[in-house]
Amino acid sequence: MSRGNKRFPGWSKRTAGIVLLAGANAAVNLPAQDSRTKTSKEGATVTTQSKFYCDIKALTPTERARHKELGDKMMTARNATIETPNGYEFQFSPKDVSLAELAEWAVAESKCCPFFDFHIDLEREGTLVCLRLTGSEGVKAFLRAEIGLR
Repeated sequence: MSRGNKRFPGWSKRTAGIVLLAGANAAVNLPAQDSRTKTSKEGATVTTQSKFYCDIKALTPTERARHKELGDKMMTARNATIETPNGYEFQFSPKDVSLAELAEWAVAESKCCPFFDFHIDLEREGTLVCLRLTGSEGVKAFLRAEIGLR
């Protein structure tokens, strides 16, 4: 598998499907986050990959295009990003991003990045739509690295 990024020059080689939230497209070959490379006694290089990876073959080209469209819309419409104990919450106005769009994006994202837990909430008497991405230990650091959150 090629580790380069010929389709999207300048992107991190570790960019994963969640980058769609930042307006990217997962149609590239992606190594796992926190891959470990070590040399065996025989001098062979062995790569051990973590559970944080994107299965880029999980979506058809048509599904991927729609997923990118929704991700771009979400990134543009995002009002706030809130750090939570085990992930991040992205907040939107329901005038800009609907519950149905968040659900559609989450279903597609769960196919390529099954390590995320997805939480969609309608709050403040229907004036706030939230998407929380959480998961097991390490998912928060993964999100920070892949989306550039601080």
